[in-house]
Amino acid sequence: MNLPYELRIGWRYTRAGRAQRRNGFISFISAVSMLGIALGVAALIIVLSVMNGFQKEVRDRMLSVVSHVEVFSTDGSGLADWQAVAQMARRQPQVRGAAPFVGAQALVARGSDMRGVMVRGILPAAEAQVTPLAAQDKGGVFARLQPGAWGIVLGAELARSLGVKEGDAITLVTPNGQVTPAGVVPRMKRLNVVGTFSAGHYEYDSALALVHIEDAMRLFQVDGPTGVQLRLDDPQKAREVGDALIASFPPQYSVRDWTRTNEAWFSAVQIEKRMMFIILTLIVAVAAFNLVSTLVMTVTDKRADIAILRTLGASPRSVMGIFMVQGALSGVVGTFGGLLLGLLVACNIDVIVPAIEGLLGVSFLPGSIYLISTMPSDPQAHDIVPIVLIALVLAFVATLYPSWRASRVQPAQALRYE
Repeated sequence: MNLPYELRIGWRYTRAGRAQRRNGFISFISAVSMLGIALGVAALIIVLSVMNGFQKEVRDRMLSVVSHVEVFSTDGSGLADWQAVAQMARRQPQVRGAAPFVGAQALVARGSDMRGVMVRGILPAAEAQVTPLAAQDKGGVFARLQPGAWGIVLGAELARSLGVKEGDAITLVTPNGQVTPAGVVPRMKRLNVVGTFSAGHYEYDSALALVHIEDAMRLFQVDGPTGVQLRLDDPQKAREVGDALIASFPPQYSVRDWTRTNEAWFSAVQIEKRMMFIILTLIVAVAAFNLVSTLVMTVTDKRADIAILRTLGASPRSVMGIFMVQGALSGVVGTFGGLLLGLLVACNIDVIVPAIEGLLGVSFLPGSIYLISTMPSDPQAHDIVPIVLIALVLAFVATLYPSWRASRVQPAQALRYE
C-alpha cells in the first residue's frame, strides 16, 4: 500500500530514525510528552470513574430507604382515600408500586439522651413495593410493626447513639402538644424498640425511625396518610414522571421526586466533577503542549532534511503535513495509551486499592467513618469519550505552530553551512 510520503516520513520521525538517535534528548522529550498525555488521560478517567462510583453507591443506598416519587396534599391534611390516589398514579406506565406513609418530625429520648428524628409511619405489607430495604427484610423486622402494639424500628446509628437495642423502650415526643391551663404540653408516648435497620447511608441510619402507619396517625393526630410513595421502573426518570403526575393530578395534590428532595447534594457532586474535569484537563493540556517544544527542536534538527525535501519539489504545505503527522501520532499514542491504562485501573480498582492498603498498612475508607469499605468505580462512556476527544484536539492544536515554522524554512539558508 502506497501511503502519502508526508505520512511515511512523519511516522519515521515519530519512531526516532537514525538522525534522532544521534540526538537522544529529542527522543526523550518526545517520550515524556506522550507519557504525560497518557498519565493525564488515565488520571481523568480514574478520578471521574471513582466519583461516579461514589455517586452511584450513595444514590443506591439512599433509594433503598426512600421512594422515587411522593404524592401528598398541599394543605398538609391526611389523604382520606390513598388507594384512589395510588390508582390515579398507576396510570403512568413507569409506576411500579405504591404505598401510604405518614411523615413527621419528632424527638426520641432515652434517659437523658435526646435526638431529633424523622418518623415515618408505614404499612409493612405495602412498603416492600416501594423500598428495597423493606423488600429485602429477611429478618422480618418490618413485619413486627403491628397496629396498636406501639413498636418502633430505629436506624442502626440512631440506636447506637441512644444506647438501645431490641426490646428496650424509648419515649417519643411529638410537636403537636396538648393545650392545658399551664400552656401547651408536648405529647409523649412510650414505644418499644422491635428492631433496627441499616441502609448504609448515615443520614437515614442516624435520623430515621419507622412505626406502623395507624400508630403514626394517632401520634400526630391526622385522619389519614399524609402521602403516597411511588416506585418507578427507572429512578432516573423520576423528574419527568413527577412532572406528568403534576399535570394529571387535581390542584390539591403536590408531587415531589427524589431528585428535587436531594437536589443540593447532587448539584454539589456535579460541580465537584466539573471542577475536577477542568483541573485534570489542564494537566493533559500541559502534557499536550510539551509537544510544541519537542516539535520545535525536531524542526531545528531537521532543517537540512527540510531543505532537501523543498529542493526535490515538496511544497510548504507538504512539509507542514509531515510534522503535523509526527505530533498527531504522538498525541494519538499517548491518548490511547492513557485510555487503556485508565480503564484497566478503573475496572480493577476493587483489587488494586486493597492491595495498596495491605502493602502500606493503611485503610483509605474506614467503614466506621464512610460506611463504604471498598473504593467504588463506575466508568461512564459519556465521561470517557469527551476526555479522549479533548486530548486528541489539544495534541493536534499543539502541532500547528512548529509545523508552520517548518514550512517557512528556506532551502538556501538551511543548506548554507551544511
